[in-house]
Amino acid sequence: QVQLVESGGGLVQAGGSLRLSCAASGRTFSLYPMAWFRQAPGKEREFVAAISWSGGSTYYVDSIQGRFIISRDNAKNTVYLQMNSLKPEDTAVYYCAADSHRSTTYYARTGKYDYWGRGTQVTVSS
Repeated sequence: QVQLVESGGGLVQAGGSLRLSCAASGRTFSLYPMAWFRQAPGKEREFVAAISWSGGSTYYVDSIQGRFIISRDNAKNTVYLQMNSLKPEDTAVYYCAADSHRSTTYYARTGKYDYWGRGTQVTVSS
């Protein structure tokens, strides 16, 4: 069983920065590919970024490329999302997800991940 707890969300002005954290329980966290998704009101949950179990590979949705950075610290069982140059369209609930089966499903699909956090709200004002 894996529990994921996100933190670090809040209200920020456009152009500002936030750093989200996702703390995971479980001794095998370091084996899991991890990802961040987000969901804005009235919209479907969308992929934001993913990172391999080792941290050696990262993937991003085009809309945040160059602004967000995903990273992980396996010693701390934590994955991060550094968000810079935030825009009002980044406003959403951000969710952390874990793939405990290390499936071969495409990394941007929600079905790849079997554990999810409850989310943290990010609001960017114009």
